[in-house]
Amino acid sequence: MSSPRTPEERTALRAALAVGLATAAYGVSFGALATLSGLDIWQTCFLSLVMFTGGSQFALIGVLASGGLTAGGAAVTSAALLGTRNVFYSIRMAPVIGPGFFRRAAAAQLTIDESVAVSTAQTTPSAQRLGFWVTGILIYVGWNLTTLIGALIGDLLGDVSAYGLDAAAAAAFLGLLWPRLKVRQTQAVAVAAALVATLLTPVLVPGLPVIVAAVVAIVVGGFNLFARTPREPGEST
Repeated sequence: MSSPRTPEERTALRAALAVGLATAAYGVSFGALATLSGLDIWQTCFLSLVMFTGGSQFALIGVLASGGLTAGGAAVTSAALLGTRNVFYSIRMAPVIGPGFFRRAAAAQLTIDESVAVSTAQTTPSAQRLGFWVTGILIYVGWNLTTLIGALIGDLLGDVSAYGLDAAAAAAFLGLLWPRLKVRQTQAVAVAAALVATLLTPVLVPGLPVIVAAVVAIVVGGFNLFARTPREPGEST
């Protein structure tokens, strides 16, 4: 008989369900857009099964849609650049996942923005592990199902952005991160990265703005540029 969940684990499950369901629903948008960009249904589904990183998938089909098959090289490069962030995620998640070849192989496929965010937002090791696995598995299964649905009915959906699925995923992700933006340092990291990504998106190829923003976040966060320094005894406020 399994032991009851701790309050921290129940919090992790609620976060995983909220983020996982919202993100999985957005797969309909990818499936529809992928077929409209020139991929067939099986190619679209294969991308979600094997690549499984939404940012890279959208970068790939975005370049294909604008340049056709002749832009295949640029599309793959953009997707690969955007996917490099998962390397840094895997380093952060290694202590949470633990040892074991098969466990780590499965975790590698599920290491995405949302599973890492839910995991790192938790306060205990068991809640971190639970948040990672539940979020990753829920999104993987749901994303692939909704990708198939989107690919099958893409022509009937029209402008998929009109349904607000992208906003739902973003809102769930923001809701997860918002409680962590309580101190000046984390606020500075978030604002700096968001500002850089916003300014560079119109002028750089897909994938590069996120990479540059990540570098900015690492510099600002790693060097603790905006952290409050402790006051010396007797220092005036």
